[in-house]
Amino acid sequence: MQPERVSRRRFLTYSLASVGGFLASGILFPMVRMAVDPVLKHGEEGEFVKVGTVDEFNDVPKEVPFTKPVKDGWYETEEKLTAWIMKDENGDILALSPICTHLGCTVNWEGGGNENRFFCPCHFGLYYKNGLNVPNTPPPEPLQKYEVKIEGNDVYLGPLQPNPVTEKPEGES
Repeated sequence: MQPERVSRRRFLTYSLASVGGFLASGILFPMVRMAVDPVLKHGEEGEFVKVGTVDEFNDVPKEVPFTKPVKDGWYETEEKLTAWIMKDENGDILALSPICTHLGCTVNWEGGGNENRFFCPCHFGLYYKNGLNVPNTPPPEPLQKYEVKIEGNDVYLGPLQPNPVTEKPEGES
């Protein structure tokens, strides 16, 4: 029995189909990988950054600038952040974001002639000392707070999280 001969037309069809399939897989593989990769990644614990010691903070909010390493693909940089850090009524460390929940402006402690409150100069938003938004002012919700971890005497800040506070601090009217 004699082997079947491959015609020139069939050879070109197989060759072009193989090259086309190879090129298509080269284009599709990165797209599929990009879509599936986040699903396969394990949840990473938020990175904590040391911002000081417990002794540095009291019941008056202190503005503390810090940097946090950020990795975006293969590009690594440091993000400059700020937190208002204080001790609450129980002596626990409370770290609030300085970003107003109304339009994203930066809040200041006792700004605009407002004593014992955070003040947003953009639209005159007010927050109580614990981050709760003052009723009848523009901010729709409390200031976000940083996750706080204390190891020994050192204070570490983690990712931002919603502030669940619903009661204004004692002594506030």
